[in-house]
This record gives sequence, structure tokens and C-alpha cells, in this order.
Amino acid sequence: MTTTTAPAASTLAQLTTLWGDRHSEWALARRVRERTPLLDLACVSGARPLVLAVVASALPEAGQLLVVTATNREADDLAAGLCSFLNPDVVAVFPSWETLPHERLSPRNDTVGRRLAVLRRLARSGIDTSEEAADPLRIVVAPVRAVLQPIAVGLGELTPVALVAGQERALEVVVEDLVGAAYTRTDLVERRGEFAVRGGILDVFPPTEEHPLRVEFWGDTVEEIRWFRVADQRSLEVADGGLWAPPCRELLLTDAVRERARALIPQLPGVADLLEKVAEGIAVEGMESLLPVLVDRMQTLLDVLPPGSMVIAHDPERIRLRAH
Repeated sequence: MTTTTAPAASTLAQLTTLWGDRHSEWALARRVRERTPLLDLACVSGARPLVLAVVASALPEAGQLLVVTATNREADDLAAGLCSFLNPDVVAVFPSWETLPHERLSPRNDTVGRRLAVLRRLARSGIDTSEEAADPLRIVVAPVRAVLQPIAVGLGELTPVALVAGQERALEVVVEDLVGAAYTRTDLVERRGEFAVRGGILDVFPPTEEHPLRVEFWGDTVEEIRWFRVADQRSLEVADGGLWAPPCRELLLTDAVRERARALIPQLPGVADLLEKVAEGIAVEGMESLLPVLVDRMQTLLDVLPPGSMVIAHDPERIRLRAH
């Protein structure tokens, strides 16, 4: 009996060059560089990640490739395939909400965290982002609902709450920043988007992390930051990267948002209960449904792509059916 091992990602990455050399008559890379208005590519499903990796490699350095899929699951599966041919740091999924924009339900915190992380990297294209990722983003994979749904302008510019050991920062200021980023204060941290304070200890569960973090203060100095388990609340190993806590909502209750909500109460009696809580600064379930009337401008994912980017529809017929 013989055994085989799966090829390493670095070995598969070489296929992008080999494939281009053996199929140079297709001139795919040249057509991408020449900005051909429309490319119609057909291949077996298993080869799609390889073809997309070749396309992404041919784009200008500042450009990104947006790959549109029919569903979130297809986006996750395609991104996993792309990571076999490219550095995983340059591939990201921009998921859609689990809810419809008009429903009185809020998207999950981890979904919001993933979306904001992608928007931040897109907004900072060409800027040194060594604090967040080793390489600039090259491919964004998004389901069609995420592409069609309008988002508030400026989400990519939101500043996460960041702490590292040895940093001087008053605990009270950090708590205010977390509240402003839509984190919920509780007695015990159990879910993403929550934080708790006990003396000089701050527990925070960022929406993009697998485990929450425990920050120990000595006065106004961050003494130590460790991961901890939700089940028994016991501290784990030191978090070398410190705390990186992006906002948990795509609608932050700024003074301007609260004032606008207060002014809209008599005009929109059907959602007066939501508006009243927003006006009081209370993050309420489903408040994202009011985004179009509470923010100045909306945009789509296409609006935040940098110049030189390209859009590819992955299985256009299924995308068309899903969009309707």
C-alpha cells in the first residue's frame, strides 16, 4: 500500500506561473493587464480558484479583484480554494448579513467584525498596514447580497480599540471607547461584543476573535494582556498582538445619529420605539434597519474598491437568480 501527502500551499502556488506558461496562447494575463472590457471564462469548478489566482496576479499592484458569488457558503469555499494558490493574507471574504436590511434584527457581531475588517483594509490600500496584515489585500470574495446592500459611508475609517502591554491609557477612557464602538457592558463576558470591568481588570470579546481577552491595568498602565476561556473564565497564554477590538455595529450611536433619531420620531411613528432608544444612546436590536435615514450617505462595496480593480461574477446565472 502506498501513501501520499497533500501538496503544500507553496507548491500549489507555483501552479499559477506554470499554468500561465503552458496556456500562454489564451493570453489571459495580457487581457487582464490591457483592461479588456468583458472576459467570458469557462472552466471546471475545481480549476476556478487557480484561474482566479492567475487573474489576480495580473492586476496592477494597487488593484483588487472582487469575486461575486451566489451565497455566503460559496464565498467561503472559494476563498478556501484561493488560499491554496495565494498567501491567505491577501484573500478575504466580505459576508452578507444573515438578516434582510429592513428586518428588525441585527446582524451577528462576528459578521459585522469581518465586514468592517475588509472595509478597513480596502480604505487603507496603499497605506502601511503592518499592524493589521503582512500583505495588502488582493482578492475580496463576496456573495451578491453583500455587493448589492448599501453600507454607510466611512465604515472603513472607524478606529478599533487597540491596546498593547506597557501602553499608558486610562481604564475609564478605554471603557468609553468600547461603549462608543457598540460593545455591551456586562458582569461576565460570554459572547462576542461584550466587555466587563472588575477593579483594574478589563475583559473584552472582540467580534473577530475565537477567544476573549483579559487586560490587566496597574494604574493607567497596561500591565498584561492574555486570552481566557469563556467556559471557566480562566486565563490562558499571553496575547502577543495585544487587544484589537473593532466596532460591533455598522451603526454607531454618535451625537449626530442620536440627534437625527430624535428629530425623526414624529415623522416616523411606525418605528418610534426604535428611534426613541437610539436617541437615548441605547444600542437596540434591529436599529440597523434605520441606517438609510440616520446617516448622511450610503454606498456599496463597489464604491470602495480602489482604481484598477476588476469584478468577476462566479457562476453568473446563479448570481442573477439569487439577486432576484
